Amino acid sequence: MQTANNTSSSEPTSFHKRTRNTKRTVFDVRQRINSPTGTNLSFDKELLAEYTSSRLAGSLALPIMLITLVVLSSTWIPIISVASWALLVALSNIAVLWLCKQYQNEDKLSIDIRKWGRRIIIVETAYGLSWATLALLSFSSIDHNMIVIIFAMSIVGIAANAFSTRILPNATLASTMPIAISICAILLFQGGSLNYALAALVLGGEVFFLYLARQLLDSEIVALEHRAEKDAFISELREAQNNSDEARKQAEQANIAKSQFLATMSHELRTPLNAIIGFSEVLKSELLGPHQVPQYKEYAADIHDSGQHLLTLINEVLDLSRIEAGKYDLSEEAVNLGDIADDCKRMLDIRAKSKSIKLVINIDNNLPTIWADERAIRQVILNLLSNAIKFTPQNGKVEINVRRNSDGGLFISVRDNGPGIPQDEIETVLSSFGQGSLAHKTAEQGAGLGLAIVQKIMNLHQGRFDLFSKLRFGTETIATFPKSRTMDAMAAVHEKRNRLEIYSDAS
Repeated sequence: MQTANNTSSSEPTSFHKRTRNTKRTVFDVRQRINSPTGTNLSFDKELLAEYTSSRLAGSLALPIMLITLVVLSSTWIPIISVASWALLVALSNIAVLWLCKQYQNEDKLSIDIRKWGRRIIIVETAYGLSWATLALLSFSSIDHNMIVIIFAMSIVGIAANAFSTRILPNATLASTMPIAISICAILLFQGGSLNYALAALVLGGEVFFLYLARQLLDSEIVALEHRAEKDAFISELREAQNNSDEARKQAEQANIAKSQFLATMSHELRTPLNAIIGFSEVLKSELLGPHQVPQYKEYAADIHDSGQHLLTLINEVLDLSRIEAGKYDLSEEAVNLGDIADDCKRMLDIRAKSKSIKLVINIDNNLPTIWADERAIRQVILNLLSNAIKFTPQNGKVEINVRRNSDGGLFISVRDNGPGIPQDEIETVLSSFGQGSLAHKTAEQGAGLGLAIVQKIMNLHQGRFDLFSKLRFGTETIATFPKSRTMDAMAAVHEKRNRLEIYSDAS
């Protein structure tokens, strides 16, 4: 039954997990279909945002670069031609920056990635063509110095545009390819080994920067994927935490409702049981006259014993429910643990002798009193002794020890030479309504609440309860009270008074 319950409880979890994975797969496929780059629609938005931020961040660097190029090239190229070219590049760059600013102000939820992608390619192409007009400057002169200057300026332009558009390889291609083609065409048209070599360098630089842009894009996509996985994992953790908190609240409410129900029902059941036990005691004792049928006396005794047993179970359920509901109030006072243990031993002597069990008690001398609830402590000891007697076979032995431990606290241990408890069942035995496999064979009837009540009472006293058992060697239970609850006798306080005060008091 336990295996079946575990299997059935794990099936909803695996079903929800498969459903969640299916939804995630469908979502990823839908994102890839709607993505212009075939990656993920949300990634495309992140890439465009990164591209616009990069372009806007470099808006101040372009004017400085253009001014530097104009100043350096004005020696070999007419200033009017270079200034016109710089003005055209600046205007096209302003168009790019304006588009980037418009994208950042756009609502990201309703944005059309494909439309914005086309707009960016258009303005980047125009920007690249403005740089390509640099090649027209070479027609005014065939000076080799001018050719070198134009080559250097083209390399600078390709590098600057590739760096600014590194997140979008298509934008990199649109902004750098026009200038590379135009410069290469002019160099090849003018001929010469030097020009051919420079043309090869321009093409090589173009290929290199396009490859670098693709690598940077792949790295950015991998980073976005890791971040998406991390966000999904965090979301799942939050969902699991919310489910756990909700389940915990429901469990706490159910536990409170259960405790209240048990407390109410136990109280209501005790009233008729007291009447049943009382009348069965009258019938068993034949106070109203002897029975005409002798078996009636036996029946009355059975009714009385069953009623007593049922009342014991109800009292245990009532105590447990009161403790769990937080309504078990301790009536604390200074009590002697040894005296309580000795009283409990005398109460169970008859039961032990009926099974020929030797009941031995050892109490250390000069034990201090403890601050505790006497009724609760008596219930702890009675539960431990009752369990030991129930599980100890005929002619066995139960030993009670009341001593002081090394840290100054007190403990009471109950040891028997019964069949013992398997290690894998100790946790079950200590739980509410839990019984081990040997309990059904060797023990008397019970609800499995004795040890659970002992644990909770010891917790209320800030103490601890331990159970040690080994098959065929018996069981030992130890209830330990902390040093803070011991009431050691305090030494007398001797106050020193000077002789003048004593004399004045006497006079």
